[in-house]
Amino acid sequence: MAAKKQAPAILCGGIAVQDILMRVEHFPAPGTKVSASDFVVTGGGCAANAAVAVARLGGRAAFAGPLGGAGDAVSDRILRDLAAEGVDCTHVVRVPDANASVSLILIDAAGEKAIATRRGQHLAAAVPADAEAAVAETDVLLVDNRFPEFVRPLCEAARRRAIPVVIDGDKATTQDDPLLALGSHVIFSAEALRGTTGIEDPRCALQHMGRRLAGFLSVTDGPNGVFWLHDGAIRHQPAFAIEAVDTLGAGDTFHAAFALALGRGEPVDAAMRFAAAAAALKCLRFGGNAGTPTAAELDAFLRTRG
Repeated sequence: MAAKKQAPAILCGGIAVQDILMRVEHFPAPGTKVSASDFVVTGGGCAANAAVAVARLGGRAAFAGPLGGAGDAVSDRILRDLAAEGVDCTHVVRVPDANASVSLILIDAAGEKAIATRRGQHLAAAVPADAEAAVAETDVLLVDNRFPEFVRPLCEAARRRAIPVVIDGDKATTQDDPLLALGSHVIFSAEALRGTTGIEDPRCALQHMGRRLAGFLSVTDGPNGVFWLHDGAIRHQPAFAIEAVDTLGAGDTFHAAFALALGRGEPVDAAMRFAAAAAALKCLRFGGNAGTPTAAELDAFLRTRG
């Protein structure tokens, strides 16, 4: 009997945050109060959310990023929560006298969010202790662009190993950002792509960036689905029709599922559908990354959608 193929190993590099979530009927006007129907404290941040999604979807997940030093209780909790999900945190760097970010998030009845963040202090200059070792057993590297100084060495090491490097363009940047050139697959959020190019239409913005970047290029646009470039033409995966409860972490789940599909050798069309379904399922549940689906749940969802 042939040995069972091992699940792909996905290293998620970048930011980890503690999220404090409340569900409200509507966002409060200035000087007013609203009642919350749900409350949860959970992990957050693009890369950390993606690592949780990889683990739940059946991949071997690892997280690498800068966190606060030994006295930072928020960082301690983030690491405990990731470990409980089965995420390997060997290559996290604890920065002395630093602290991790905390976000207070309100989710309204339509599933949209309003976010206030206390940014982590003294983390931006951190770099991996050993980038080569971090990617040595990795099949796909997925990074966000929140801590470019930390993730750039990981990307360079991954490119030397000739493994896919998926960059989550979550934050607007410059069009000549050297980090983008290290990605074999660059996937922007619509907001970040708009901020990077100054172009409103995501399809036109994609084509503009396609003249600057040689790799695979895509943009997620919430309920409008995801667009990507193929031989200079725009391809489209529609979003699955759902009634969203909580969109927080949907993009991170999308990136994780896409990276996992890449690691399994799936073609781009199939990877896009798989990722769009994972993001849709996430949106059906309140709780940020606590609502990330499992592999069995995603398989069942896809079967019901043909």
